Formats: sequence, structure tokens, C-alpha cells
Amino acid sequence: MGSQADEFISLTRHPVKFRIFLLTKIPSAFFSGLRIKQMDENSCTTTIKYSWFTRNPFRSTYFACLGMAAEMSTGALAMAYIYKREPSVSMLVTKTEAIYSKKAVGITQFTCKDGELIRNSIEKAIATGEGQTIIVKSTGTNGAGETVAEFMITWSFKMRNRK
Repeated sequence: MGSQADEFISLTRHPVKFRIFLLTKIPSAFFSGLRIKQMDENSCTTTIKYSWFTRNPFRSTYFACLGMAAEMSTGALAMAYIYKREPSVSMLVTKTEAIYSKKAVGITQFTCKDGELIRNSIEKAIATGEGQTIIVKSTGTNGAGETVAEFMITWSFKMRNRK
């Protein structure tokens, strides 16, 4: 892994620095209590708590908060590979699909294990100069290890124009 990716992963391991990043760049994630529990070059696990801020009227975690945690588990991996990258690469979610299989109460943990797929797509976007689209999976589980939701998130990566 490149030094920029290692630098970004290191940032996620410092709670204060990462919370400042969330507050300044993704305030909704900051206020909902989103956390990165574990991250390396191949996988990322995020957590979201069932709380007053994240609940819905049905006494479970609001679907948008679950989606935010799922997206972060995939997006943090992508951000690691484009962090301070030259040439720079843009990233954009173009589609999401979700399957909800169990009520989300307590802490829900989302894990994406598609880091290599994300890295390869970004490298191909740079090598070819053409945008690349991939679908990655994030699985949400509860404290008992039961699947709560599965998200399929479509990311688009494109090399920005060189100046």
C-alpha cells in the first residue's frame, strides 16, 4: 500500500483526528456517532449505535443511518487509495441497493472486504484515463453476529483533468 493510503488509515486510528475530519467533512456522520472500528488495505468495519439521534418511529435504527455506516465502510477504503493522490481521482456513489433482514437495535457493525477490488478500479481509472464503476458489498451485523442488512454500493472513480 502507498504511503498516502497508510497515512489515511493512520488518521482513522486516531479518534480525535477522525472525529474532527467527520465534523468538518461529514457532520451527519459525526452527530450520529459513526465510528471506524477497524481498517486495513483490504477491509473496513464501521459501527453505528441505536440512539435518540439515529432511531426511527419503529424503535430501530433509521435506514439512512444504516446506509451512512455501510457507505462509510466502502468509502473509507476508496478514500485511502485516493488520499493525496497525483493525479487526483474523484469518487462518487452512483447507486445503492439494500436488503434489510432484521430490526437494527443496539450497535450495528458494517464490514466491507472489497479493498482490493476498489484499489484495482482506481488504478485502472488512472492507467486508462477512463471512468471506472464497481459494485462493492457491505454487510451489517448486530451484537449477536446476525445479519441486519446488506448494502450493494456502486462507486464511480475518474481521474481528474491534469492542470
